[in-house]
Amino acid sequence: MGSFPRAMPCKTPVPNMSIGRNRRGRAPMPENPADVLFSPATRAAQERYGSRDYIARLEARGHWKSRLPEDIISFIRTRNSFYLGTASRDGRPYIQHRGGPAGFIHVLDQQTLTWPEFKGNRQYVTAGNLSENNQAFIFLMDYSLPRRIKLWGRAEVVEGCNTLIPDICTHPYYAKTERAIRFIVEAWDENCRQYIPTRP
Repeated sequence: MGSFPRAMPCKTPVPNMSIGRNRRGRAPMPENPADVLFSPATRAAQERYGSRDYIARLEARGHWKSRLPEDIISFIRTRNSFYLGTASRDGRPYIQHRGGPAGFIHVLDQQTLTWPEFKGNRQYVTAGNLSENNQAFIFLMDYSLPRRIKLWGRAEVVEGCNTLIPDICTHPYYAKTERAIRFIVEAWDENCRQYIPTRP
């Protein structure tokens, strides 16, 4: 099936004219990555169950970041699948699997990812959700290591996907590319390996 060549990193972030704007019910991007992970209700639950002091110490040390380090970027570039979470305006969640050849997720800079949207079941739930609620979540797994990476951010559907990466629409993969999605990372985290089933 082939694989995508690695995209050259951009010297500056890709211009974005809509992600993060406070319009159509969309909240502005938080400045503190920990605020992306932990809502007031989540922090209250941490207090109730006894982990708040520990989490607060990690927050004070700046444990959670919005920029991806090189090892995480390398991990992302080798994935051939991931899970994408979105929600409708009223908060109804939706999880969709995204798959392709290794390298189909392009890392443009430390906060910007993009990937081709291959022709699928034509339900367009993700596209519809992102049109009214740009908050999104990416879950990346490697069951052989095992390892899991979580990315919180904002996403948008991009028509004319060659405007993001030259030739992203023409590739050796068997599926037709209909459009692209651009994802801006607001926060990331790496969980421990506990309970991840190991398989080749």
